[in-house]
Amino acid sequence: MKTIGRVFVTGLLTVIPVLATVFLMVWFVEAAESLVGAQVRQLIPDVYYVTGMGIAMVCLAIFLVGLLMRAWLFRELTVRAERFLLAIPLVRSIYAAVRDLLGLIVERDEEARMQVVAVELPGTGMRLIGFVTRSDFSDLPKGVGHDGEVAVYLPMSYMVGGYTVFLPRAATTPLPWSREEAMKFVLIAGIRAMRRTQVERS
Repeated sequence: MKTIGRVFVTGLLTVIPVLATVFLMVWFVEAAESLVGAQVRQLIPDVYYVTGMGIAMVCLAIFLVGLLMRAWLFRELTVRAERFLLAIPLVRSIYAAVRDLLGLIVERDEEARMQVVAVELPGTGMRLIGFVTRSDFSDLPKGVGHDGEVAVYLPMSYMVGGYTVFLPRAATTPLPWSREEAMKFVLIAGIRAMRRTQVERS
């Protein structure tokens, strides 16, 4: 019975993430199709509408925006629109947070931003995994950061949050780890690695 239970748990841990991923993807596609598809139906007769046109229109629109961003005039208009959004108090907080988060995720300059490091808490022997977000503080108020320091983001596990700390670069230890894998490890508190070890032992 003990062996059967372990096999069942192993299967459960394998199936649930797959089902959850499929469910979320299907929900997202259906929501986007329902929202955008309704707008498409207003432009063309229902007889010509095919399921999936809503998603196709979203992908096409995103691609076209990417192409237009190569043009100086469109970039200038985007900058002005962004300044307008940043002038609205509540909208500014949401827009800036989402923009900066996506910018950090898609940024490809690994050496300059989001370098994975380990930070040891003095006198404890404990280490935290963090991400170097900046080393230049010239655009910030005086006293926020000092020469030789870096800003390190320390994310929390199982929640959207964390701490931004300023400390000497010498207090950080670079880790040969991609930021995607490191962030995934921190957010799930390393449970995936633990589960693999338990499965191998069983």
